[in-house]
Amino acid sequence: MSASDYKTVQGAKLEIERLGQGAPLLLLLSEEEQLDMASPFVAGLAEKHSIIAPHYPGFGRSERPEWVSSPDDIAYMLLDLLDAEGLRNIPVVGLSLGGWIALEMAVKDRGVFSKIALVDPLGVKHGGPFERDIQDIWTSLPSKVSAWKWRDAEKSKRDFATMREELVSIHARNIESFARFCWDPYMHNPKLKRRLHRVTAPALVLWGENDGVVTTSYGRAYAEALPKAKFESVAEAAHYPQIEQPAATLARVAAFLG
Repeated sequence: MSASDYKTVQGAKLEIERLGQGAPLLLLLSEEEQLDMASPFVAGLAEKHSIIAPHYPGFGRSERPEWVSSPDDIAYMLLDLLDAEGLRNIPVVGLSLGGWIALEMAVKDRGVFSKIALVDPLGVKHGGPFERDIQDIWTSLPSKVSAWKWRDAEKSKRDFATMREELVSIHARNIESFARFCWDPYMHNPKLKRRLHRVTAPALVLWGENDGVVTTSYGRAYAEALPKAKFESVAEAAHYPQIEQPAATLARVAAFLG
């Protein structure tokens, strides 16, 4: 069971979920954070770690100040959160959007993380101006988007008819906030790629083999851009292997974290 509390960071109240026991670990959730938290992957991490999982501004029950406009802003907020918690040189697991935010934090403060596990992170553009590195999930047909995101679309389904109204509202707000922060420039920070050499902690770049949002070639390019990274893939999973293949994803992440 997780417990939630709230911390005020840069004038905004953020919801923080805490679960597990052991050495501290920062868990930076994906845009599908509700599915992340319900996954056996997170439960497995909690068997060996005291997990701190902040909900980003506009996600969960966290406030969303008007001045927060990008993952870059969120990274500074979370660095302040870790300072307030007295945490430094700890491992981080970043999932999709969370992986992007983890790297934004790591390039700003080289000593904040001891190890960095990234699962299908967004955040950079490897190709040229006319190359599509990241699929357009906002204006493409829903059937296409689902096929890019999921190898097994059943894993993404939620019964909104029986879900509590508050949780339905949170889901809708999460989508809105994800679009607000990642629409322009689309799903990346143009400056981040040039800063990745500052990430000196060992990194694992883990990728769903069937990811259609950002392919394995995108993931391999990410790993090559990080000084101390290795690339691994997860079979029978697309953009969210922590949800589609939680056991295989957990095994690789746990082995890396030690």
